[in-house]
Amino acid sequence: MSWFVYILKCKDNSLYTGITNDLEKRIKVHNLGKGAKYTKARLPVSLLYCETYQTKGDALRRELEIKKLKRIEKLALVD
Repeated sequence: MSWFVYILKCKDNSLYTGITNDLEKRIKVHNLGKGAKYTKARLPVSLLYCETYQTKGDALRRELEIKKLKRIEKLALVD
């Protein structure tokens, strides 16, 4: 099973980072307003960036690394 670390762009142009093992389903859940509390108030969201990992632990570590980045650094990662 693969794990995905993803960055979403919200309607207000803010960025949200998360992990999942089913990326397509997770984005749909976010856009239905049933995802993270943060994204519920910033719909719709769109996928901006994604990385794939073999284990959940690796994905969680990377998610934390990305969350610590400044917005400009996240945008540079996307490019």
